[in-house]
Amino acid sequence: TTSRSEFRAQVPTLFKDYADFVVLASGVVEILLGAGLVFLWKYRVQIGWLVALFFIAIFWGNISQYVNGIDAFGLNSDKARFVRLLFQPLLVVWALASTGAWRSIRR
Repeated sequence: TTSRSEFRAQVPTLFKDYADFVVLASGVVEILLGAGLVFLWKYRVQIGWLVALFFIAIFWGNISQYVNGIDAFGLNSDKARFVRLLFQPLLVVWALASTGAWRSIRR
């Protein structure tokens, strides 16, 4: 809660005036989603979809960090920031596959 500057660097410039709120709100959502996966396993498919949507929503911040050349989390070059973009879709697939959400669309 006190070291948010690295996270604020990922907030898209459109929301720069609300960067602190966006960081806090997304952190609360992330904690709730994680807790949901642990304690509400019965609803893992639905939570898996929510986690995937969350990863898609925050991808905008990663794109903004790359486009605007903002250093954060040790990503201090365009190459490093670009490579990171390639991993975000894998997180979406992982959320869907590990919770059974991927299989739910095939039913």
